[in-house]
Parts: sequence; C-alpha cells; structure tokens
Amino acid sequence: MSGKRESVVDVQGTVEDGFEPVRDAFVDNFARRGERGAAVAVYLHGRKVVDLWGGTKDGDATADAATAQPWEAGTAQVVRSATKGIAAIVPLLLHQRGLLDLDAPVGTYWPEFKAAGKERVLVRHLLSHRAGLPVLDTPLTPAQAIDGVSGAAALAAQAPVWEPGSDHGYHAQTYSWLIGELVLRVTGRSLGSWVAEEISGPLGLEMWIGLPEGEQSRVGRLAEIEPPAAAGGGAAGLRVRTKRSVAEAYADPSSLTRRAFEAISPMADENVPEYRAAELPASAGIATARALARCYAALIGPVDGHPRLFAPATLTLARTEESAGLDRTLLVATRFGLGFMLHGAASPLLGPGSFGHPGRGGALAFADPESGFAFGYVTNGMQKNVTADPRAQALVRAAASGVAG
Repeated sequence: MSGKRESVVDVQGTVEDGFEPVRDAFVDNFARRGERGAAVAVYLHGRKVVDLWGGTKDGDATADAATAQPWEAGTAQVVRSATKGIAAIVPLLLHQRGLLDLDAPVGTYWPEFKAAGKERVLVRHLLSHRAGLPVLDTPLTPAQAIDGVSGAAALAAQAPVWEPGSDHGYHAQTYSWLIGELVLRVTGRSLGSWVAEEISGPLGLEMWIGLPEGEQSRVGRLAEIEPPAAAGGGAAGLRVRTKRSVAEAYADPSSLTRRAFEAISPMADENVPEYRAAELPASAGIATARALARCYAALIGPVDGHPRLFAPATLTLARTEESAGLDRTLLVATRFGLGFMLHGAASPLLGPGSFGHPGRGGALAFADPESGFAFGYVTNGMQKNVTADPRAQALVRAAASGVAG
C-alpha cells in the first residue's frame, strides 16, 4: 500500500507502485467533487493493481453522520446503465458459441416481435441502439417493468419511431426487455441467471442482474446529489446543463429524450428490495467496483487461471463501430459497438480501442485491450450527468498515468 495522503474520509484498500495517483484522485473526489461513498478498481494484464473504497453506504448528503454505515470492502452498488455492458456480454458469448446469429431478424428467435413493422429488425440493431424502439407509446409502471412479461409484450406490439437500422438513438430503458427477452428465447434462461451461472459464478464476481435476497444488506443506498459548484476535474461528455437543446429535451415530456428515460413511469425507487431483485439489464445491475474491473479484464485476457471470455473475433465485434454521430435520444454524438459504448467525446475512456459502458450519475466500467487495462468505478452519490462523470474521469486519468509508467 502506498503512503496515505490526508483525506476527508477513511479511504481503505491497496494500490500497487505506480498507481498512487489513483488514490490521490479518489481522495480528491471526496474533498472536491462531492463524493459520498464509492469504490474504484483497476486490473492490468489480468492482475489487480488498484482496489480502493471509502465513505458511507448512504449517498444522501443529509444522512446522519453518527449512524451512517461505512462503505466496506464488499459493498456493492446499483450501477444503472453500466449494466448494459454486462448484459451485452451474453448475446456476444451466445454468438461465439454458435447459438445466436447477429444478422438474423429478431423475429427468428422471438416470433411475436415481428408485429408493427419490425420484421427486418436484426439482432445487431438491438445491441447497437438502431432498432428504433427507445420509447413506449404507453410507459410501464414500476411493477410492470419488473414483472418479467409486460416489457417484452409492450415492445412486441410497439412500432419503431424510425426505420430500423437507418439511425441510432440510445434505448435507455427498453434495452432491458429487448435484450432480456432475446436471451430468454435463445437459451430458456433469464439473462440474470445466465450472468450468474456463466460469468459471475465461475469468475467469483460480486455482480448480479437480479440481486439474491441474501445479498441485500451489502448494497449502498443511492441518492441524487448536486455536484459542488466549483468542482475540479471536469470532463467532456453529456452533462444535462451543458447544452440548451439537451436541457430543453429533458424538460419536454413529449421529446424522444424524455420519453426514452421515462419508459418506466413514475421512476422506480432504486433502493427498494424489489427493484434490486429485478432483472433489468438496462439499469438495475448491482456490482462492486472490483467485480466490474475483473469482469472486463476477463473479456480481454486470462484472470487468475481463468481463460479469457471473448475470443479475438468476438472482441473485435464488441468494439467495432456500429453506430456513430448524433444520437436521436441523447442529442450528442455517441459511438456504439455491439452493446458497448466506444471511446469518444461523449464518453471518454482510456483510448481509441476502449469499450465499456457508463451509468447515468456516476458508474463506469470498461476495458482497453491494447494496454491490458480494465476499470470499474461505483458510487452511491448520483450527480447530474449521463455519460461522463467528473469523478470517474479523474480516476481514469490518474490510472492512465500508471499504465503509461
């Protein structure tokens, strides 16, 4: 463990020589960037080189400091859309095993999906946000969103809002039921079960899409918090108040942007056990930072004797650009491979070959095959950003110095 720098919180964990700047940046997040409770982990060539955590399990700044529970080594967190990257692993591995054709119509596996002009929607369109289905004409209630049937039924009946395959727009919520139902039809297993049995179990990951009842106590409580007015370490990316057009879209109930994020309405309480137990591959995954980093490390190389998950051809598919340019939902330029966000101005990662996924408000997980780098960051303090959180970006920049060294 490197020598400790003065901290406003009791930061725990270890960093290997050369990665001390990550600890400094982590401390700075609490001191200057409004952090409440968080963890960060980095793997390099299959070896864990950073594993840090600190703060409290309650993200609410008004929580009673005297009774707040400290963030522990095994504290896990809802990671919102960082779940999408974990979910994307499943169809790519099914393709790798010869069980799923990425260029087949979705209706090949899910016949009811062919309705309302969706006969030519391909599997790859679902993964690259090109299906034209980011919204539902009738949003689902929180109960319907997690019942395992209503989401898929609604999307089977839904007409696309643009010609599938012709453009892209972030499927913020509908990704859950599109990918989840596809995996169920192909395998007979829910996506969360597949992740537990084929990925988390073998790799020993504290990572779930559908949290078991016995793990509820380990999860931190999410809270929306305002970033400090003069927070340092800002980064490029989509922040709600950066562009007037973006802010107006979020404020307009009729906009594609607002409707995409409100495909579940009213917004579900992410802190209740029912939501944490739900299998929502777009938004409700729960993980520790080290699990996210270890998972991405295993995609690109062996980890502790476990063979890499992605064959070279599958890794190429994951990070080959499928969608780029102005995103119809997010209203900024985004880049997607098959299920993963790619490095770009809206979502800066380590470098041009990086792939992964951020979570709205903070979380980030990704890998960079060229450097052998894998990164995971989770937080319970949700700040107003969509794709590039200043706290995560500060940690990535600090880690990059260790890779370069």
